[in-house]
Amino acid sequence: MTEISLSNLDIAIIVGYFVFIILIGIWVTKRTKTGEDLFLAGRSLGWAAIGFSLFASNISSTTLIGLSGQAYQTGISVANYEWMAAIVLVFMAVFFIPFYIRSKIDTIPQFLEERFDVRSRKYFSVVTIFLSIVVDTAGGLYAGAIVVNVFFPEIAIWQTILVLGIFAGLYTAAGGLKAVVYTDVLQAIVLLIGSTTIAYLMFAEFDFSWSAVVAAAPEGNLNMIKPIDDPALPWLGTLIGVPVLGFYYWATNQYITQRILGARDIKNARWGALLGGLLKLPVLFIMVIPGVMAFAVFPELTDPDMVFPTMVANLLPVGVVGIVLAGLIAAIMSSIDSTLNSASTLITMDFVKPKNPNLTSKQVAKIGRWTTLILMVVAAAWAPMIQQFPGMFQYIQEAFAYVVPPVVAIFIMGMFWRRGNRHAAFWTLLGGHSLSLVIFILVQLNVVNIHFTITAGLLTLISVIIFTVVSLTGEKPPKEKTEGIIWKKDDMKPEDPDTPWYKDYRVHSVIVILITVSIIIAFW
Repeated sequence: MTEISLSNLDIAIIVGYFVFIILIGIWVTKRTKTGEDLFLAGRSLGWAAIGFSLFASNISSTTLIGLSGQAYQTGISVANYEWMAAIVLVFMAVFFIPFYIRSKIDTIPQFLEERFDVRSRKYFSVVTIFLSIVVDTAGGLYAGAIVVNVFFPEIAIWQTILVLGIFAGLYTAAGGLKAVVYTDVLQAIVLLIGSTTIAYLMFAEFDFSWSAVVAAAPEGNLNMIKPIDDPALPWLGTLIGVPVLGFYYWATNQYITQRILGARDIKNARWGALLGGLLKLPVLFIMVIPGVMAFAVFPELTDPDMVFPTMVANLLPVGVVGIVLAGLIAAIMSSIDSTLNSASTLITMDFVKPKNPNLTSKQVAKIGRWTTLILMVVAAAWAPMIQQFPGMFQYIQEAFAYVVPPVVAIFIMGMFWRRGNRHAAFWTLLGGHSLSLVIFILVQLNVVNIHFTITAGLLTLISVIIFTVVSLTGEKPPKEKTEGIIWKKDDMKPEDPDTPWYKDYRVHSVIVILITVSIIIAFW
C-alpha cells in the first residue's frame, strides 16, 4: 500500500472548494431573516434541490465509511439498507407527503399533536433531538475526523472533531436549511462522481472481469439475502427490521424530512422524494461492491472504517484525491449541518415558541441560531466516545433499532386507523421504549442474543399490539381530530387532474420499484 499523503494540488483544491462553500453560505445568510427562512428555507424548495439534498445528507461520511467497511467485512448485504430506502421513499410519497405539506407543519413531531396530542409531540421531539445529536451529528463528526486523520495523522481526533464542529455549527446557524440544501446539491454531484471513479478504478484492478471479482470475494459476500443465522444481516432482519429503520429515517426523522417540509408544494415534495429514492439505487455499485473488491486488493486492513480512506489514497490520481476528499469533508458538513439544523428546529418550534407565542420571526431565528451553536458543543463533546463501538455503521443502526420501533408503530397506525387514540400513542411510546431498554440491557449482558434488525421488527410488532389494545379499550377520537389526517384513496391522485402521465408521480413510483426489484433479483 502506498503512503497516504496529499499533494499541494490536492490541498489547494480542498481549500478552494471550501472557499466556494463559504461564499455560498454568506450569500444565503444575507437572505435568511426569519424563522421560516432558517428552518424551512421559506418553503420554496424545488424537486431537484430536495432530491439531491436528501441523497447528500444521507450519503455522508458515516455512510461512505460505514458501507465500504461493512462490505469489506461481511459483503453486500449492507446494501439492503439502500434499496429499502427507495421503497420507503415511494411509500412516503404516496401516503405521507400530502398530509405533511397540506398541514403546513414546521416539525414532524407537530404532526403527532395534530393526530393525537401534545404529549406525543413533546415525547417524540425529545427522542429525535437525542438521536440527532448523539447518533447523527456525533457520528458525522467522528467519521469526518477519521478521514482527516488518515491524511493528517499528526492531528488528534478530538482536535479535528472540534474544528469540524465549529465550522459546521457557525455555517448552519448563519444560513439555515437553504444554505444546507444549496451546498448539498454540489456535494451530491461531487460524491457521485468521486464514488463512481473509485468503483471504476477498483474494477480495473480485476481487469474489468466480473468473474474475477466473484472468484476473489469470500463465499456469499456478493449475495444480499443472507441465512437466518448470518451475523451481519439475516434475511429475517431484512424483512422485518430494515423497513422499520428505513421508515423512521426517511419518513419521520426531522433531519431528513425537513427538506420535504420546505417544498414549495406537494408535487415538488413528491418528485423530490422519488428522486432521492432513485439516487439511492446506484449506491450498491459505486460504494458497496468496491468495499468487497477491497478485500482482495487491500487484504491487510483490520479496521473497517479505514477501507474507504485507503481506496481514496491509493487509487485516485493527484488532483482527483483533492476533489473527492473535499467532497467527502463537505459531506461531513452536510450531515452535521442537517442534524444541527433539525435539532435546533425541534427545540425552538416544539418547546420554546409554544411557551412564548408572541415571539417575532426574527427573535425565533435568533433563538434557533444560538440553539444550533449549543448543540454543536454537545455533539463535539460526545463524538470521541464513538471510538468504543466496533464500527460506524453498526453504531448508528443499533442505536436506531432500540429507539425507533414505537415511533414507527404510532405513525403507521395513526395514519391508517381512525380508531387509534391519543392515550394509545403516548403509552405505546412509553411502553415500547421501556421494553426496548430492558432488551438492550439483556443483550449487553449476553442474556439475549438476537440480531438488532430482528429486535427492531419484534419491538415494532409489540408496539402495534400495545397501540391496538389501548385504543380498543379506550375512548374513540373525535371525528374532527382525525378529519383530513387519516389516509383516503383519493389522496393518491395528483394535485393537478390534468397532469400528463410522464409527470405523474405514480408512474415515477412504479419505475423506482421496478428498478429496485430488478436489483434485488440480480443479487439475491
